[in-house]
Amino acid sequence: MDRQTLASSTSNNNTISPPPREDAWFNTYLKLLPQLQSLSSTRLEVIPIEISRVNQVDAGRLDIEMSAMLKEQLVKVFSLMKPGMLFQYEPELDAFLEFLIWRFSIWVDKPTPGNALMNLRYRDERAVEERGKVRTGLEGPGLTVSQKIWYCIATVGGQYIWGRLQSFSAFRRWGDTEQRSLARRSWFVLQRIEGFYKAASFGNLLLFLLTGRYRSLIERALRARLVYGSPNMNRAVSFEYMNRQLVWNEFSEMLLLLLPLLNSSSVKKILRPFSKDKSLNSEEDEALCPICQATPNTPFLALPCQHRYCYYCLRTRCSATLAFRCSRCNEPVVAMQRCGGSAKNVTQ
Repeated sequence: MDRQTLASSTSNNNTISPPPREDAWFNTYLKLLPQLQSLSSTRLEVIPIEISRVNQVDAGRLDIEMSAMLKEQLVKVFSLMKPGMLFQYEPELDAFLEFLIWRFSIWVDKPTPGNALMNLRYRDERAVEERGKVRTGLEGPGLTVSQKIWYCIATVGGQYIWGRLQSFSAFRRWGDTEQRSLARRSWFVLQRIEGFYKAASFGNLLLFLLTGRYRSLIERALRARLVYGSPNMNRAVSFEYMNRQLVWNEFSEMLLLLLPLLNSSSVKKILRPFSKDKSLNSEEDEALCPICQATPNTPFLALPCQHRYCYYCLRTRCSATLAFRCSRCNEPVVAMQRCGGSAKNVTQ
Protein backbone atom coordinates (compact mmCIF):
# COMPACT_ATOMS: atom_id res chain seq x y z
CA MET A 1 0.00 0.00 0.00
CA ASP A 2 2.80 2.33 0.84
CA ARG A 3 4.55 1.57 -2.43
CA GLN A 4 1.39 2.39 -4.41
CA THR A 5 0.94 5.69 -2.57
CA LEU A 6 4.55 6.64 -3.18
CA ALA A 7 4.29 5.76 -6.83
CA SER A 8 1.11 7.78 -7.27
CA SER A 9 2.64 10.83 -5.58
CA THR A 10 5.76 10.57 -7.74
CA SER A 11 3.66 10.39 -10.87
CA ASN A 12 1.70 13.49 -9.81
CA ASN A 13 4.89 15.47 -9.24
CA ASN A 14 6.29 14.50 -12.59
CA THR A 15 3.26 15.75 -14.46
CA ILE A 16 3.97 18.98 -16.48
CA SER A 17 1.46 21.83 -16.28
CA PRO A 18 0.13 23.00 -19.61
CA PRO A 19 1.77 26.17 -21.11
CA PRO A 20 -0.09 29.53 -20.90
CA ARG A 21 -2.00 30.88 -23.82
CA GLU A 22 -0.25 33.03 -26.35
CA ASP A 23 -2.29 36.14 -25.50
CA ALA A 24 -1.97 35.69 -21.72
CA TRP A 25 0.76 38.36 -21.38
CA PHE A 26 -1.19 40.81 -23.49
CA ASN A 27 -4.36 40.26 -21.48
CA THR A 28 -2.42 40.82 -18.25
CA TYR A 29 -0.97 44.02 -19.67
CA LEU A 30 -4.43 45.28 -20.58
CA LYS A 31 -5.64 44.57 -17.07
CA LEU A 32 -2.76 46.45 -15.44
CA LEU A 33 -2.69 49.35 -17.93
CA PRO A 34 -5.23 51.54 -16.05
CA GLN A 35 -3.21 51.18 -12.85
CA LEU A 36 0.03 52.12 -14.62
CA GLN A 37 -1.61 55.17 -16.16
CA SER A 38 -3.00 56.28 -12.82
CA LEU A 39 0.46 55.95 -11.21
CA SER A 40 2.15 57.92 -13.99
CA SER A 41 -0.47 60.66 -13.92
CA THR A 42 -0.31 61.19 -10.18
CA ARG A 43 1.91 64.09 -9.09
CA LEU A 44 4.53 63.10 -6.57
CA GLU A 45 5.22 65.58 -3.80
CA VAL A 46 8.50 67.44 -3.91
CA ILE A 47 10.70 66.42 -1.01
CA PRO A 48 11.57 69.61 0.92
CA ILE A 49 15.29 70.04 1.44
CA GLU A 50 17.18 72.46 3.65
CA ILE A 51 20.32 73.95 2.12
CA SER A 52 22.70 75.44 4.65
CA ARG A 53 22.43 79.22 4.58
CA VAL A 54 26.01 79.50 5.81
CA ASN A 55 27.22 77.50 2.82
CA GLN A 56 25.38 79.75 0.40
CA VAL A 57 26.68 82.97 1.97
CA ASP A 58 30.22 81.56 2.17
CA ALA A 59 30.04 80.58 -1.50
CA GLY A 60 29.15 84.13 -2.50
CA ARG A 61 31.95 85.52 -0.35
CA LEU A 62 34.45 83.10 -1.86
CA ASP A 63 33.43 84.16 -5.36
CA ILE A 64 34.09 87.79 -4.42
CA GLU A 65 37.50 86.86 -3.00
CA MET A 66 38.31 84.89 -6.15
CA SER A 67 37.52 87.85 -8.41
CA ALA A 68 39.60 90.10 -6.11
CA MET A 69 42.56 87.73 -6.41
CA LEU A 70 42.27 87.67 -10.19
CA LYS A 71 42.05 91.45 -10.24
CA GLU A 72 45.16 91.75 -8.09
CA GLN A 73 47.13 89.51 -10.42
CA LEU A 74 45.91 91.43 -13.46
CA VAL A 75 46.87 94.76 -11.91
CA LYS A 76 50.39 93.47 -11.29
CA VAL A 77 50.76 92.91 -15.04
CA PHE A 78 50.28 96.66 -15.63
CA SER A 79 52.33 97.76 -12.61
CA LEU A 80 55.09 99.26 -14.80
CA MET A 81 52.72 101.35 -16.87
CA LYS A 82 51.48 104.87 -16.19
CA PRO A 83 50.14 105.20 -12.63
CA GLY A 84 46.40 105.66 -12.44
CA MET A 85 45.73 104.34 -15.91
CA LEU A 86 43.77 101.32 -14.70
CA PHE A 87 41.67 103.47 -12.39
CA GLN A 88 39.85 104.92 -15.39
CA TYR A 89 38.94 101.46 -16.66
CA GLU A 90 38.20 99.79 -13.32
CA PRO A 91 34.50 99.05 -14.15
CA GLU A 92 35.52 97.43 -17.45
CA LEU A 93 38.16 95.38 -15.65
CA ASP A 94 35.67 94.13 -13.06
CA ALA A 95 33.13 93.29 -15.76
CA PHE A 96 35.75 91.38 -17.74
CA LEU A 97 36.73 89.28 -14.72
CA GLU A 98 33.09 88.56 -13.86
CA PHE A 99 32.47 87.53 -17.46
CA LEU A 100 35.41 85.13 -17.37
CA ILE A 101 34.11 83.48 -14.18
CA TRP A 102 30.62 83.20 -15.71
CA ARG A 103 31.94 81.87 -19.03
CA PHE A 104 33.97 79.03 -17.53
CA SER A 105 31.54 78.08 -14.78
CA ILE A 106 27.83 78.74 -15.24
CA TRP A 107 27.81 78.77 -19.04
CA VAL A 108 29.36 75.28 -19.24
CA ASP A 109 27.07 73.87 -16.50
CA LYS A 110 29.74 73.96 -13.81
CA PRO A 111 29.57 75.59 -10.37
CA THR A 112 31.44 78.77 -9.64
CA PRO A 113 34.64 78.43 -7.56
CA GLY A 114 32.82 79.36 -4.36
CA ASN A 115 29.92 77.01 -5.08
CA ALA A 116 32.33 74.19 -5.88
CA LEU A 117 34.09 74.62 -2.54
CA MET A 118 30.74 74.64 -0.73
CA ASN A 119 29.39 71.62 -2.70
CA LEU A 120 26.65 73.70 -4.34
CA ARG A 121 25.24 74.00 -7.84
CA TYR A 122 22.45 75.92 -9.56
CA ARG A 123 19.17 74.17 -10.29
CA ASP A 124 16.21 75.30 -12.38
CA GLU A 125 13.49 75.37 -9.74
CA ARG A 126 10.72 75.85 -12.32
CA ALA A 127 11.41 72.49 -13.94
CA VAL A 128 11.43 70.73 -10.57
CA GLU A 129 8.08 72.24 -9.58
CA GLU A 130 6.52 71.29 -12.93
CA ARG A 131 7.73 67.72 -12.88
CA GLY A 132 7.46 67.12 -9.18
CA LYS A 133 9.19 63.75 -9.43
CA VAL A 134 12.13 63.78 -7.10
CA ARG A 135 13.65 61.05 -4.98
CA THR A 136 16.23 62.79 -2.83
CA GLY A 137 15.46 66.48 -3.31
CA LEU A 138 18.93 67.11 -4.75
CA GLU A 139 18.44 66.10 -8.36
CA GLY A 140 17.03 68.34 -11.02
CA PRO A 141 18.14 69.99 -14.26
CA GLY A 142 20.61 72.81 -14.35
CA LEU A 143 19.96 76.29 -15.69
CA THR A 144 18.61 76.72 -19.18
CA VAL A 145 20.35 78.76 -21.86
CA SER A 146 18.02 81.70 -21.36
CA GLN A 147 18.61 81.66 -17.60
CA LYS A 148 22.37 81.64 -18.13
CA ILE A 149 22.21 84.57 -20.55
CA TRP A 150 19.96 86.61 -18.30
CA TYR A 151 22.22 85.81 -15.35
CA CYS A 152 25.20 87.20 -17.30
CA ILE A 153 23.25 90.29 -18.35
CA ALA A 154 22.09 90.99 -14.79
CA THR A 155 25.36 90.33 -12.98
CA VAL A 156 28.01 91.41 -15.48
CA GLY A 157 26.16 93.95 -17.57
CA GLY A 158 23.99 95.34 -14.80
CA GLN A 159 26.87 95.94 -12.41
CA TYR A 160 28.98 97.50 -15.16
CA ILE A 161 26.24 99.90 -16.33
CA TRP A 162 25.37 100.90 -12.78
CA GLY A 163 29.01 101.48 -11.87
CA ARG A 164 29.54 103.64 -14.95
CA LEU A 165 26.42 105.66 -14.23
CA GLN A 166 27.52 106.27 -10.68
CA SER A 167 31.01 107.41 -11.65
CA PHE A 168 29.75 109.53 -14.56
CA SER A 169 27.12 111.28 -12.44
CA ALA A 170 29.65 111.88 -9.67
CA PHE A 171 32.25 113.44 -11.98
CA ARG A 172 29.61 115.55 -13.77
CA ARG A 173 28.12 116.61 -10.42
CA TRP A 174 24.53 115.97 -11.39
CA GLY A 175 23.44 116.43 -7.80
CA ASP A 176 24.85 119.98 -7.61
CA THR A 177 23.13 121.35 -10.72
CA GLU A 178 19.98 123.45 -10.87
CA GLN A 179 16.76 122.16 -9.38
CA ARG A 180 14.79 121.69 -12.62
CA SER A 181 17.62 120.60 -14.89
CA LEU A 182 17.69 117.24 -16.63
CA ALA A 183 20.88 116.20 -14.83
CA ARG A 184 19.30 116.89 -11.42
CA ARG A 185 16.24 114.85 -12.35
CA SER A 186 18.40 112.00 -13.55
CA TRP A 187 20.33 112.11 -10.29
CA PHE A 188 17.07 111.99 -8.35
CA VAL A 189 15.90 108.97 -10.39
CA LEU A 190 19.19 107.17 -9.78
CA GLN A 191 18.89 107.76 -6.05
CA ARG A 192 15.33 106.44 -6.06
CA ILE A 193 16.36 103.34 -8.00
CA GLU A 194 19.22 102.68 -5.62
CA GLY A 195 16.98 103.08 -2.59
CA PHE A 196 14.37 100.75 -4.05
CA TYR A 197 17.00 98.14 -4.87
CA LYS A 198 18.43 98.28 -1.35
CA ALA A 199 14.96 97.90 0.16
CA ALA A 200 14.21 94.97 -2.12
CA SER A 201 17.56 93.38 -1.27
CA PHE A 202 16.82 93.73 2.42
CA GLY A 203 13.44 92.08 1.97
CA ASN A 204 15.04 89.28 -0.05
CA LEU A 205 17.59 88.81 2.74
CA LEU A 206 14.80 88.36 5.28
CA LEU A 207 13.10 85.80 3.04
CA PHE A 208 16.41 84.03 2.51
CA LEU A 209 16.99 83.76 6.26
CA LEU A 210 13.44 82.46 6.68
CA THR A 211 13.27 79.92 3.84
CA GLY A 212 16.91 79.35 2.83
CA ARG A 213 16.20 79.98 -0.88
CA TYR A 214 17.53 82.58 -3.32
CA ARG A 215 20.27 84.58 -1.63
CA SER A 216 20.00 87.43 -4.19
CA LEU A 217 17.29 89.15 -6.19
CA ILE A 218 18.76 87.86 -9.46
CA GLU A 219 18.47 84.25 -8.32
CA ARG A 220 14.90 84.83 -7.16
CA ALA A 221 13.90 86.46 -10.44
CA LEU A 222 15.46 83.66 -12.51
CA ARG A 223 14.27 80.92 -10.12
CA ALA A 224 17.85 79.62 -9.95
CA ARG A 225 18.22 77.82 -6.65
CA LEU A 226 21.41 76.58 -5.03
CA VAL A 227 21.28 72.91 -4.03
CA TYR A 228 23.91 70.39 -2.99
CA GLY A 229 25.89 68.86 -5.80
CA SER A 230 26.71 65.66 -3.91
CA PRO A 231 24.79 64.39 -0.85
CA ASN A 232 27.89 62.83 0.73
CA MET A 233 30.43 65.60 0.30
CA ASN A 234 31.61 67.60 3.29
CA ARG A 235 32.49 71.26 3.29
CA ALA A 236 35.86 71.70 1.58
CA VAL A 237 36.97 74.88 3.36
CA SER A 238 39.51 74.55 6.15
CA PHE A 239 39.07 76.87 9.12
CA GLU A 240 42.59 76.29 10.47
CA TYR A 241 43.86 79.66 9.27
CA MET A 242 40.78 81.40 10.63
CA ASN A 243 41.26 79.76 14.02
CA ARG A 244 44.88 80.89 14.14
CA GLN A 245 43.88 84.41 13.21
CA LEU A 246 41.23 84.51 15.93
CA VAL A 247 43.67 83.21 18.56
CA TRP A 248 46.31 85.76 17.57
CA ASN A 249 43.78 88.60 17.63
CA GLU A 250 42.60 87.64 21.11
CA PHE A 251 46.20 87.32 22.33
CA SER A 252 47.20 90.70 20.92
CA GLU A 253 44.15 92.37 22.45
CA MET A 254 45.02 90.84 25.82
CA LEU A 255 48.57 92.18 25.57
CA LEU A 256 47.31 95.64 24.60
CA LEU A 257 45.12 95.56 27.69
CA LEU A 258 47.73 94.30 30.17
CA LEU A 259 50.96 95.98 29.03
CA PRO A 260 49.92 99.55 29.97
CA LEU A 261 49.10 98.29 33.47
CA LEU A 262 52.62 96.94 34.06
CA ASN A 263 55.33 99.06 35.67
CA SER A 264 58.44 98.91 33.51
CA SER A 265 60.76 99.87 36.33
CA SER A 266 59.51 97.09 38.59
CA VAL A 267 59.88 94.55 35.78
CA LYS A 268 63.45 95.70 35.20
CA LYS A 269 64.22 95.35 38.90
CA ILE A 270 62.88 91.80 38.85
CA LEU A 271 65.00 90.89 35.81
CA ARG A 272 68.12 92.70 37.03
CA PRO A 273 69.54 89.78 39.12
CA PHE A 274 69.48 87.58 36.00
CA SER A 275 71.63 89.98 34.01
CA LYS A 276 75.12 88.77 33.03
CA ASP A 277 77.13 92.03 33.08
CA LYS A 278 76.28 93.44 36.51
CA SER A 279 79.03 96.06 36.53
CA LEU A 280 77.81 97.57 33.27
CA ASN A 281 74.27 97.46 34.54
CA SER A 282 75.23 99.26 37.73
CA GLU A 283 76.92 102.04 35.72
CA GLU A 284 73.91 102.37 33.48
CA ASP A 285 71.60 102.44 36.50
CA GLU A 286 73.56 105.34 37.96
CA ALA A 287 73.02 107.34 34.77
CA LEU A 288 69.30 106.54 34.58
CA CYS A 289 66.49 108.07 36.53
CA PRO A 290 65.43 105.65 39.30
CA ILE A 291 61.75 106.44 38.71
CA CYS A 292 61.24 106.26 34.93
CA GLN A 293 64.46 104.29 34.16
CA ALA A 294 65.32 106.67 31.31
CA THR A 295 68.19 109.05 30.67
CA PRO A 296 67.19 112.42 32.18
CA ASN A 297 66.84 115.21 29.63
CA THR A 298 66.92 117.79 32.44
CA PRO A 299 68.89 116.08 35.21
CA PHE A 300 68.50 117.19 38.83
CA LEU A 301 70.22 115.94 41.95
CA ALA A 302 68.30 114.86 44.98
CA LEU A 303 69.80 116.36 48.13
CA PRO A 304 71.51 115.21 50.22
CA CYS A 305 72.10 111.82 48.50
CA GLN A 306 73.24 113.40 45.20
CA HIS A 307 71.43 110.90 42.97
CA ARG A 308 70.37 111.95 39.45
CA TYR A 309 66.64 112.26 38.65
CA CYS A 310 64.49 113.70 35.95
CA TYR A 311 63.12 117.05 36.97
CA TYR A 312 59.47 116.10 36.37
CA CYS A 313 59.80 112.70 38.07
CA LEU A 314 61.48 114.13 41.16
CA ARG A 315 59.22 117.19 41.30
CA THR A 316 55.99 115.18 41.11
CA ARG A 317 57.17 112.70 43.75
CA CYS A 318 58.23 115.47 46.10
CA SER A 319 54.92 117.29 45.56
CA ALA A 320 52.90 114.11 46.06
CA THR A 321 54.53 113.03 49.33
CA LEU A 322 55.90 115.26 52.03
CA ALA A 323 58.55 112.72 53.05
CA PHE A 324 59.78 111.31 49.74
CA ARG A 325 62.73 108.94 50.07
CA CYS A 326 65.29 108.21 47.41
CA SER A 327 64.62 105.04 45.47
CA ARG A 328 68.31 103.99 45.69
CA CYS A 329 69.50 104.88 49.15
CA ASN A 330 66.13 105.25 50.90
CA GLU A 331 67.18 108.59 52.38
CA PRO A 332 64.68 111.45 52.65
CA VAL A 333 64.96 114.05 49.90
CA VAL A 334 64.95 117.57 51.25
CA ALA A 335 65.83 119.59 48.15
CA MET A 336 66.59 119.48 44.43
CA GLN A 337 69.72 120.80 42.71
CA ARG A 338 70.29 121.13 38.97
CA CYS A 339 73.34 119.33 37.57
CA GLY A 340 76.07 121.55 36.13
CA GLY A 341 76.18 125.33 35.80
CA SER A 342 75.32 127.44 38.80
CA ALA A 343 74.22 125.15 41.55
CA LYS A 344 70.71 126.48 41.86
CA ASN A 345 68.85 124.95 44.74
CA VAL A 346 65.20 124.15 44.32
CA THR A 347 63.61 123.20 47.56
CA GLN A 348 60.30 121.54 48.12
